[in-house]
Amino acid sequence: MIIESFQNEKIKYITKLLTDNRFRKKAEVFVVEGQQENERALKHNFEPVEFYICENIFKGKLPSEKTHLVNDKVYEKIAYRGTSEGIIGVYKTKESDLNDFKPKKDSTVIVVEGVEKPGNLGAILRSCEAFGIDALIVADGKTDFYNPNVIRSSVGCLFGMEIFQAENNDVYKFLQENGFSIYTTIMDESSDDLYKRDFTKRSAVLFGTEHSGLSEFWNGKGQNTLIPMSGSIDSLNLSNAVAITCYETLKQKRS
Repeated sequence: MIIESFQNEKIKYITKLLTDNRFRKKAEVFVVEGQQENERALKHNFEPVEFYICENIFKGKLPSEKTHLVNDKVYEKIAYRGTSEGIIGVYKTKESDLNDFKPKKDSTVIVVEGVEKPGNLGAILRSCEAFGIDALIVADGKTDFYNPNVIRSSVGCLFGMEIFQAENNDVYKFLQENGFSIYTTIMDESSDDLYKRDFTKRSAVLFGTEHSGLSEFWNGKGQNTLIPMSGSIDSLNLSNAVAITCYETLKQKRS
């Protein structure tokens, strides 16, 4: 049976999951749109609940889990992206605890404090996954990891990453107890260049918001580090700064 009505209870349900953060958190499920993103979620053992498929668009193999077929107009309503291969999945969320993370002797983690924009978090996740960062820690976070825009911007990289959320005090305690070299990124001209840091040992690089940078909490709690620049601008977009840092850590470990 193909769902053709916007008033169908299943369509109302998935629309609410997409638009209501509180409802999504209470239901302990989230929505994944796109073939590549769903493949990543399944590959990394996220538990599927159900799928919504538009057969006129979807060209892959139908999933074995509970599937609802929808027509083009209904799919267009529930899809938050223009081109997403005709598949939307609903999965159970996973709980994560920073103390469950077991770093390697040369682990590099990225810490972002107070990140608010889902698109920014998704872009950061994409860089972290691409360059082999061992974990992303969100300190004093204000963004839902399972926001559809995080998943979209990360192209599903969220599913293969170790990602945690904790308060500043708990993050600092974890980094200290596990012997991380802590590198802050507070604007200070006397700071050492990123390229002079040693990322072949256990390291954590901390970034603040684009608006105000790292909070006062992190003053004096690490070695301050900046990306050297020769232009007239004195700062970069947060996701770009993270990407450059992630690449440098990978380059050092491969050299």
